[in-house]
Amino acid sequence: MKPMNEEHLAVLRRHMVEMIAIHTDLASEELGKAALDERVMAAMRRVPRHLFVPASVAPYAYQDMPLPIGFDKTVSQPFIVALMTDLLAPQPHEAVLEIGTGLGYQTAILAELAGHVWSVEIIEEFASHAETLLQGLGLSNVSIRVGDGSRGWPEHAPFDKILVTVAAGRAPPALLDQLKPGGRLVLPVGPEEVQLLTVIDKNSAGQLKTRKLIPVRFSRLETV
Repeated sequence: MKPMNEEHLAVLRRHMVEMIAIHTDLASEELGKAALDERVMAAMRRVPRHLFVPASVAPYAYQDMPLPIGFDKTVSQPFIVALMTDLLAPQPHEAVLEIGTGLGYQTAILAELAGHVWSVEIIEEFASHAETLLQGLGLSNVSIRVGDGSRGWPEHAPFDKILVTVAAGRAPPALLDQLKPGGRLVLPVGPEEVQLLTVIDKNSAGQLKTRKLIPVRFSRLETV
């Protein structure tokens, strides 16, 4: 069988986004909304997920499922990527901190929507691979560093929004400190077996308001 071309892949991406829309509608009671922001959906249609996974699983890139990327890590299922991005609501003028770059798929989605993305990854091989992929796609508004994500990136704080793609028992205090007043942090919180997708808003006085949404399952936040 001949390999898929860009036209085929674009059709599969559109189909993936249609599945995300169905999934969102089905979960609308838990989410409090029946549809995700069209800007997010458009970014999901644009970013080539098949480039951000190993070649061995690339044929499954547009199915709504997590995929292994090495080092016992996965790239999240597209519905979760879209939902977390929608909850974060990154805007074109905003600086976003991402914890857990992986191979850069979620980073690419954020880069399509935010002003600048600062991303921290603990696995050096992932960070360098993601950097190459993102540069290849012309996404120049991303900076990646290798390090302990629980410490954030204080040199570039404060951030308008923070997205954590690994689970923690609680929101790391350094990340809450690096969040601007009026900012938002989205992360999975809980033990290894099951976590809850959590949204933390910081008001202008610095007070925190927490919302817990649906159960999710993520790799644990690694610290050094």
